[in-house]
Amino acid sequence: MSGLAMRELVDAHTHTELCGHATGSVSDLVRAACARGVSTLGITEHYPLSPAFDPNGDSAMPASELPSYLEAIERARVEHPGIEILAGCEFDWLGEADDRGIEPADLERFELVCASVHFIGTWPIDHPDLSMERWEVRGEADGIWRDYFSLWCDAAACTRLPFHVMCHPDLVKKFGIYPSFRVDALYDDAVDAVLASDRMIETNASGTFCPCAEVYPAPDLLKRFASAGVPCTVGSDAHCPENVGRGISEALRSMYAAGYRTVTVPTRDGDRREVELA
Repeated sequence: MSGLAMRELVDAHTHTELCGHATGSVSDLVRAACARGVSTLGITEHYPLSPAFDPNGDSAMPASELPSYLEAIERARVEHPGIEILAGCEFDWLGEADDRGIEPADLERFELVCASVHFIGTWPIDHPDLSMERWEVRGEADGIWRDYFSLWCDAAACTRLPFHVMCHPDLVKKFGIYPSFRVDALYDDAVDAVLASDRMIETNASGTFCPCAEVYPAPDLLKRFASAGVPCTVGSDAHCPENVGRGISEALRSMYAAGYRTVTVPTRDGDRREVELA
């Protein structure tokens, strides 16, 4: 299995400097993808947040940059016709705390909408400078894990908003801090939620480079998704051009070990296609 690969290289989850915590322009990202032989690139910048969630402007793209972001993707398509580029966003599901008044039409301008959970209330669960104080409180992990999966499942089951992919299903493990209880029930809820909406998940390679030291989702959760027939795409979650495609090989090995034999690739028209793992 060490030589496992796709018949083409796909990276469905990447970011640019517009979010405030990444580097490189849309053009830089696409050039890097072309240099690495990527066939399909999802550019999925963080959808704008309000100041209540992004007071420093370093968590998401400003709303004022949305038109220029989409225009930059269109220019990149003209300059690089040999690569399929999806104009996407990563949408933070905020549950009842959401103050943006989001309507389906707000997201329909994007060809790829990836939903994720980074906040419980206004607390960022994965921000290394802002979240660790709560994580380090004895016994707090149990509640964080339950709240996280509750929000993620609500997002996955929501049919009002046009999400295509549910991102890094167990991002809550990023810092390698786990609850005191078995997580089987949380995993089963996650599978049921995605099945209810017929969405894709992703195998996200970035976890390999975090304290948890494994892709998202964990092997057991990924196996449950595979057994249930949930389609799965793959992404690096690159936050700089140099990391486009990083860790994809490990992500593919994880998918194969879990039982997947194809990678699902989102397309510009909102459909999907399958690429064999070989």
